Amino acid sequence: MADALAGKVARRLLPFLMLCYFFAYLDRVNVGFAALTMNRDIGLSASAYGFGAGLFFLGYVAFEVPSNLILERVGARLWIARIMVTWALVSASTAFVVGEWSFYAVRILLGLAEAGFFPGIILYLTYWFPARQRAGIVGTFMMAVPLSAAIGAPLSGLVMSGADGALGLAGWQWLYLLEAAPSLLLGVAALFALTDRPEAASWLSETERATLVARMAEDHRSRPGRTAHLGRALVAPRILGLGLVYFGLSTGVYAVGLWLPQIVSAFGFSLVATGFVIAIPYIVSALGMVAWTRRSDRTGERRRHTAIPTIGAGLALLAASQAGTPLLTIVALSLAALGIFAALPTFWTLPTSLLSGSAAAGGIALINALGSIGGFAGPAMMGWIRDATGRFDHALAAVAAVLILAGCLVLRLGRDVERGTVPSPHPDPA
Repeated sequence: MADALAGKVARRLLPFLMLCYFFAYLDRVNVGFAALTMNRDIGLSASAYGFGAGLFFLGYVAFEVPSNLILERVGARLWIARIMVTWALVSASTAFVVGEWSFYAVRILLGLAEAGFFPGIILYLTYWFPARQRAGIVGTFMMAVPLSAAIGAPLSGLVMSGADGALGLAGWQWLYLLEAAPSLLLGVAALFALTDRPEAASWLSETERATLVARMAEDHRSRPGRTAHLGRALVAPRILGLGLVYFGLSTGVYAVGLWLPQIVSAFGFSLVATGFVIAIPYIVSALGMVAWTRRSDRTGERRRHTAIPTIGAGLALLAASQAGTPLLTIVALSLAALGIFAALPTFWTLPTSLLSGSAAAGGIALINALGSIGGFAGPAMMGWIRDATGRFDHALAAVAAVLILAGCLVLRLGRDVERGTVPSPHPDPA
């Protein structure tokens, strides 16, 4: 009954959530593809582009914790719908930037609009799936990211090449307009597709609802070391440490994701060919992350399943920085992407095993906020080093070092993280 029920819940929720995240990530990183012609059209240097691309995360960080606390209070259905509609409108407005300052402003606004979406979904999944199933569930949900890039990159190349000049708009302007439309529609659909809590799931039978509610209550009771106190969660050393780990992972994700089109294009590929080449690392990642998270769920081990691929991704980026040929560079970048995306879902089982209640809402958002600073640092660092040296290899090596340190930090945090215990001077209030 338990496995069948989990499967029924997953079939109901995950396809829609994956679709939402697919377009969320596409709207977040299509700037990397647009930059191939946008930077020239509006006069952005490599440093200005990297800085502006990363500014998304400053707005994102500013509203992260409040957004997740609001979601816990008003429910995922209403709040996810609000997030998606506003980010779609802001993302579409990027088509009309005219210089670096308007580009900076729109990127900050996009971060504010989207803040809370990802940690909100991570929190939402803790309402429906027990900890022992969570790596696989989060891994399936997060597979939307490499799929978004794998499908979105060729699509972006085709849009920019085919629509360029239509109605007097450049291809990169059409890219922003067309790729924002699905997010707007999905935001409206979220009002009807999502259910806030198991207790309100009319699509489950009465017996199924009772079983699921009891199972989630038992999952909470079986982890007595978790903290439910918001203030304590926000200052717990291991929660802050996990935030630093996520900083490293985010640095890798967005440094590579937002600069990969320009790295590939520099080898002489056309817009369309660049899109198809970029898809390769993400297809590899999508396949690998599912296998890795299933292995983590099967063994119950989380810490090494996070650290090993993170360190491996750093080593692969070091190899990419020294590869020298298009083929070897793409192979190394594919391995780096595989490592990063394999680590991410397993990483998110660590904080959810430590926290519950308001502490889960605030703590998960805090970790994501700290990590998202890496989303600013990675692209900005790549741009600064690229302008200073005229090369990508030194920039890739710098990002590699951050990933290797993040992987080592996971190992240093200790076994109590993966066991679901967090040191606390006082017991949580009942």
